[in-house]
Amino acid sequence: MAAGILVLTATPASAAPVKIMPLGDSITGSPGCWRALLWNRLQSTGHTNIDFVGTLPPQGCGVAHDGDNEGHGGFLATNVAAQNQLPAWLAATRPDVVMMHFGTNDVWSNIPPATILGAYTTLVNQMRASNPGMKILVAKIIPLNPPTCSECAQRAVNFDNAIPAWASATSTSQSPVVVVDQWTGFNTGTDTYDGVHPNAAGDQKIADRWYPALVNLLSGSSPTPTVTPTATPTVTPTATPTVTPTVTPTVTPTVTPAGGCTATFKNAGQWPGGFQGEVTVKNTGTAATSAWTVRWTFADGQRINQIWNGTLTVNGADVSVRNVGWNGSLSPGASATFGFLASWNGGDGAPVLACSPM
Repeated sequence: MAAGILVLTATPASAAPVKIMPLGDSITGSPGCWRALLWNRLQSTGHTNIDFVGTLPPQGCGVAHDGDNEGHGGFLATNVAAQNQLPAWLAATRPDVVMMHFGTNDVWSNIPPATILGAYTTLVNQMRASNPGMKILVAKIIPLNPPTCSECAQRAVNFDNAIPAWASATSTSQSPVVVVDQWTGFNTGTDTYDGVHPNAAGDQKIADRWYPALVNLLSGSSPTPTVTPTATPTVTPTATPTVTPTVTPTVTPTVTPAGGCTATFKNAGQWPGGFQGEVTVKNTGTAATSAWTVRWTFADGQRINQIWNGTLTVNGADVSVRNVGWNGSLSPGASATFGFLASWNGGDGAPVLACSPM
């Protein structure tokens, strides 16, 4: 590479570590256990002079790792670009490399691929303004098959198929944009617990795909964007959650108030001082709903730290979660899922939920 260009070569331990920002939504950050797997594999293979960075702290997983990240649950890439949120995150952390798996919520919201890629371009320009030699790994997002969106699987394929050409046009020798194919070989039935978020098997696949691309950069190689053949979606029914922590997911009894919706809670993973909760809202009425709200009271002092696919209101121990823009409309029998990360101290009893279609 030409003189003056940042080269991420192996360096003595005394040199400044290479800063790597994992950027995205809940698939990256909530709790994003693929980051723990990737971090520890890098450490065990001699890539120790690195620093995962982000303004968000570690979010569980029960494995020691550098958990700093920029994975914001429920966020849309288009909103982050339009609201100019990334520059402040970059200024606070000064990464050399960005690993970006972003756009799942945009696809879910039926935003056109061209619009999402326009947001990608804005984000890349902001990365280069922060660091002209920024190295950027961009994922083809994992398959998407939520129970409330039958069209999402094909939308994800359409979006992923547009990424390589965009990357090729956007990449430069000083600041390469490298496509990492997280779609191929990933199965929503066996690798997610809800058709969207990875389970333990999915976390392993995601980490395994990031690893060689990241090692290439750390070793000074500058691979060109990879173009893969157009894929035909293979979507299987949503699988039973697989939980990394040593607890068995528990399901609380469903509460069915008048008004036509139910809410069911699952503890999808627990670790000392924290847990991941997931709530499925189902329209049990005979007419479509345009909105829903789930309420409960934490009896043991639990506290929600991050939420995705829902709008949170807290008043002491009382919790209220309302739908976001894309998941409030439910036809009879349809359902939507939101999730959250929470802390606990002393007790972690499952909450009793009440749902209202309003």
